[in-house]
Amino acid sequence: MNLILRKAKIIDAKSSFHNQIVDVEIADGIFKNIGKNLENKSNFQEIELEDLHVSQGWFDSSVCFGEPGFEDRETITNGLNVAAKSGFTGVALQPNSSPITDNQSQINFVKTKATGFATDLFPIGALTKNSEGKDLAELYDMKNAGAIAFSDYNRNIDNVNLLKIALQYAHDFDGLVIAFSQEPNIKGSGVMNEGIVSTRLGLKGIPALAEELQIAKNLFILEYTGGKLHIPTISTAKSAQLIREAKADGLQITCSVSVHHLVLTDEKLETFDTRFKVSPPLRIESDRKILLEAVKDGTIDVITSDHNPIDIEHKKMEFDLAKNGTIGLESAFGALMTVLPLDVIVEKLTAGRQLFLQNKNTIEINKPATITLFSTSENYVFTKENILSKSKNSAFLGTELKGKVYGIYNNQKLVLA
Repeated sequence: MNLILRKAKIIDAKSSFHNQIVDVEIADGIFKNIGKNLENKSNFQEIELEDLHVSQGWFDSSVCFGEPGFEDRETITNGLNVAAKSGFTGVALQPNSSPITDNQSQINFVKTKATGFATDLFPIGALTKNSEGKDLAELYDMKNAGAIAFSDYNRNIDNVNLLKIALQYAHDFDGLVIAFSQEPNIKGSGVMNEGIVSTRLGLKGIPALAEELQIAKNLFILEYTGGKLHIPTISTAKSAQLIREAKADGLQITCSVSVHHLVLTDEKLETFDTRFKVSPPLRIESDRKILLEAVKDGTIDVITSDHNPIDIEHKKMEFDLAKNGTIGLESAFGALMTVLPLDVIVEKLTAGRQLFLQNKNTIEINKPATITLFSTSENYVFTKENILSKSKNSAFLGTELKGKVYGIYNNQKLVLA
């Protein structure tokens, strides 16, 4: 597909066209020309949209689609279409399907299911067999099959020696280990952040210490083993400080934060609404503010939607029993626009390509075209009509958001919302 984008504002700090309003000509998936008032071409589709902004294609480092095994929550086909219309040209798929994605054949299955779409799917392999935390999975085989990292989604690695071995083994083939960090004995049976709100509601709390202590352990192990470690969805101020110090000491450590932890706090749970039950739990306002600063100063490398569809039978139930998780692809950009500057948002939504894929694309002539199209000017209330996912468990329902995603261009395909 050949395109000319008219009057597009380029948002790409690495590009010589950054912050310029230009026409963009794309042919055969390549930027052929960028400049003012490009001439019309008969075999090119022209796109002119109000307040059109263009950036490098966004990448989400943590999404769940359910398939195989939980297709009632989401399928790979619909999930990739949702991602495209939400502005994401690439997503990293978590291994929490049924069966767990813990071997080469499962990696091949999800990759095959994801062929031919505008949005690229990059599988994350399970770190341990069946994500049970007992024995390492087939990491090297999965790496060769296309796994970009290894993680037991939202499961702490209780056996620290196993994490040590995983880091040492993955180091031999430049593999990336992802370690969700939540010390299980301190977490106990907690269901929300431990604090004033949990006390008032009579719900068992999860102390910030549960996350911070486990991160400290994992960083000590990384210092011993070397290699690369990614800590996903941090949620506390102390966690950010620990990672900041580890980076200053030269460790190969990266981390992410979820959109909902940057926008929402535990006060949302006042009504016992299970849409706000997530892991790690929503924290207090002071944590939220420190996380925003950590995004801005570079301590936090990427922002993720942590998109996790849950069927209504496992969400509409007693708070203690409801599953953790919220969908987040559709609301990610609009929610971030309420708390962060545009340049920072784009930087953190595109940084995952370099972190996970070693891809350093930029918007320049003769470079591959992998872009997101969006507007920054629209304010709206997020409703069920805005949800494209099969599951509707969004923590942002009824929230006023800002900005609009028009779609993406990737793999020589244009998808508009």
